[in-house]
Amino acid sequence: MAHEKNTRKKGGVGKILLVLVVLLALAVGGALLFAHNEISGNGRPGTEVTVSIPQGSGVSVIAQKLKDAGVIRSAYLFRWYVGQKGAASKLQYGDFTLQKSACSYDAIIAVLSTYAKAETVRVTIPEGTTAIAIAQKMEAAGLCSAEDFLKEANEGDFSEYTFWQYVPDDADAPDRFMKCEGYLFPETYEFLKDDTVHNYVATFYAQFDAQITDEMYAELKKQDMTLPQLITLASFVQEEAGNSQDSNVAQVFRNRLAADSPYPRLQSNTSSYIQSDSDNNYLWNWVAPYYGGWDNIPENIVAAYDTYSCKGLPAGPISNPGIAAIRAALAPQPNEEAKDAYFFVTDLKGSYYYARSLSEHNANCQKAAQVNKTVNTEK
Repeated sequence: MAHEKNTRKKGGVGKILLVLVVLLALAVGGALLFAHNEISGNGRPGTEVTVSIPQGSGVSVIAQKLKDAGVIRSAYLFRWYVGQKGAASKLQYGDFTLQKSACSYDAIIAVLSTYAKAETVRVTIPEGTTAIAIAQKMEAAGLCSAEDFLKEANEGDFSEYTFWQYVPDDADAPDRFMKCEGYLFPETYEFLKDDTVHNYVATFYAQFDAQITDEMYAELKKQDMTLPQLITLASFVQEEAGNSQDSNVAQVFRNRLAADSPYPRLQSNTSSYIQSDSDNNYLWNWVAPYYGGWDNIPENIVAAYDTYSCKGLPAGPISNPGIAAIRAALAPQPNEEAKDAYFFVTDLKGSYYYARSLSEHNANCQKAAQVNKTVNTEK
């Protein structure tokens, strides 16, 4: 009797396992059937819809827009298929007309791989342009108001981009002027007319996100350096050089920032004391007008960006640097003359003079002044 009971138990377990296997097979089969029909476009034909793909959109953004429009049912499956086909780099931006639920993935990819004729506006943003200047350019191009652009750039949700998680919120950076400063990547863009302000800003951020590679993040971690610190330093390199001297200038600043530095302040006229109204000075030319005049700038912001008084880096970037300045700030390759320098000065002919001591620097300043006199005489 005991043996027979045991046999029945085993038989019951076997039936349960069989049912589970059948159910699993049905689930897998159903999933495969869904995937096949989805990829092949075997759904019922629906109405035509226009899908707008912003410039700089990645596959995940494109897939979600297609799903939201009802063109596909699975954003994940589309991303996987595009990856399998190696078609990510072929996908374009613009306005595309597609049919709901009836297009095969191959057909969708083919449509999205064709440049969509749409009314666009070309805007060129030079390296070192400030956030306010970029916003003004967008307004001048008739795309959006400068105010709306800055509001979205500073307050919008751009968590889809990797770099965004490293940029502190205003509450965690009370002395910073603008959250977006430094991350609106300078480039020539073709913007769709009548697109959303969010998409305009996202175009800049997507381009910035693409520049900062995994290797660069690894190097930042190795140096115990944050992304905001890198971009802040790069913005000073951009403003003080932005040329073949990027690495040399970056090295001078890094020497000053070193733990044992005898000169722990950047002392850059691009964001500190104003010698002339025409100087390229962040506080004078951009922050002051934003607040309605120099005397209206909050004291904490003046103190946080005055590189002659604050030690180390200021509270944030002073412009939007290009990739050359960013790379130089991260891993400079200086010449011998700048390797151990703490000072530099330039003359009106564009020559740079580097020094290890204040006395050497003062001598270089006199040399530069002599050159400047000859330039002024020639004029």
